[in-house]
Amino acid sequence: MAERALSAGNAARPARAGLSDAGQRKRGLPPVLGRDTRVLILGSFPGEASLAAGQYYAHPRNHFWPLIGALTATPLATMPYRERLAALRAHGIGLWDVYVACSRRGSLDGAIRDAERGEMSRVRRAAPALRLVCFNGQTAARALPSWRSAGYTTLALPSSSPAYTRPFSEKLARWREIGDFLESARSSPRGSQLARPAPALPDV
Repeated sequence: MAERALSAGNAARPARAGLSDAGQRKRGLPPVLGRDTRVLILGSFPGEASLAAGQYYAHPRNHFWPLIGALTATPLATMPYRERLAALRAHGIGLWDVYVACSRRGSLDGAIRDAERGEMSRVRRAAPALRLVCFNGQTAARALPSWRSAGYTTLALPSSSPAYTRPFSEKLARWREIGDFLESARSSPRGSQLARPAPALPDV
């Protein structure tokens, strides 16, 4: 089980009226996982736009859906959300976040306080075919050693956030390693292993 996993005994309590935004406890989105998930992409914690919409990477300027769309040759960014998730599942890609609850003012990772990690055992049960765990940005990549120690291949990626202002093409060059992994996994009955975990890149 990952560090500080939520349970009935330590679940977040609703914020009291009058507390500042920084003092409000926020809960993340449920994982997108399946028996055929081979790649899991972990963010840090959903931004305010995603929490409001109840959708992963809902901010219109976030590069996530265009990046995955480029990897899978699928126009994900123009598809309804349910169809996006169905397309991810069809390609063996799952989504979740490192933190399942936290206190935070705004959407920046630097404002996250008192964060709680999700249960790795939950992922093991839901996605037995999982081989590669990717980390979307530096904050998410702080959990990389735990997943590597658990036996997964790991890959740290440049953040898809619009606040991380590297060019899309530069981000895509690194994110293409996910596509390479999936292609190798399809051609090998034992799946694929990356030669080495990529180093964590700076976030914002």
